[in-house]
Amino acid sequence: MSVILTMIYNNSPSITNIQSWFIPCDIFNVICLSLVIILAFIFLLIISIDKTCHTVSMMLVANSFLAALICAGNLLWINVISLQNDLKQLQYKDLFCELRGYLTYVSCAGLNCSFLLHAFYRYVTVVYPTRLFWRLKQIQLLLIGLTWLYAFIFPIRFMFTGEIIYNIDNQICQIPLGLSCSINFMGLFLYISPMVLIMFIYYKLVGYIHWINQRITPVNTLVRARRKLKMVRGTVTLLMIIFILDFPYALFLFMSFFTSPPIYHFRIAYIFINIALACVMIVLFQFTDPLKNSIMKRLNMRVEIILPNVL
Repeated sequence: MSVILTMIYNNSPSITNIQSWFIPCDIFNVICLSLVIILAFIFLLIISIDKTCHTVSMMLVANSFLAALICAGNLLWINVISLQNDLKQLQYKDLFCELRGYLTYVSCAGLNCSFLLHAFYRYVTVVYPTRLFWRLKQIQLLLIGLTWLYAFIFPIRFMFTGEIIYNIDNQICQIPLGLSCSINFMGLFLYISPMVLIMFIYYKLVGYIHWINQRITPVNTLVRARRKLKMVRGTVTLLMIIFILDFPYALFLFMSFFTSPPIYHFRIAYIFINIALACVMIVLFQFTDPLKNSIMKRLNMRVEIILPNVL
């Protein structure tokens, strides 16, 4: 009976004091994430209908946009609920709170692993151009499926162990920051492993290009290697953006090992994470020439149609 009463108490709304900066930040987050969702949807639509974008490399780009779409959609769901509660000055844990926390880890892992697939594909196409096995669409689809399987499986233990809990002050369900096996496990599998592997691939690719620069090699081989290196730099640029803008979260996490982080640490950290998602969309678009060319072609066609009608 006491357990049931506790569950009812924890899930019932209670009145709380709302800081003056909560609602403006909630609105900013909603606008930022809505922009990410719109851009991701447009980019995915163009990739799906433009036949020039139906390549293996563009399939990997589409996977990144899909991961960004899922991540932004889940974060928008979180921020809309937070905005509603802040407007009503309530602290309320709804039925889907833990699910949103779980999807946060899933979507972030899917996004980071999509960047890892970019780096791996470009590495094998440059260093092993004759091994067509790794460049098959079926193989890349299999790798995409495996990364998403990984993203869905590794955080599921947090759901069943009850480690994703409602943080009243931040109106969000997350694993509490602190020195614990769960936080270390999450950090290792969500952030550290993909980033270390991508940096390692980039280091190996730079070394390979430096090596072929010192040898007599066909010009087209060198040009292709440098072009792929430029693409990997785009992936590294994305990771640097994520690392810089996710620094507040990492800082609060580090602080939690020794002392209590600021009371509104999740609210502050997720503002920067939402900005990072918007920057990722822009940089990913900038480094994807087929998508950029496809959009510019459509814009030019529209201008050519409108101008004669105006004249």
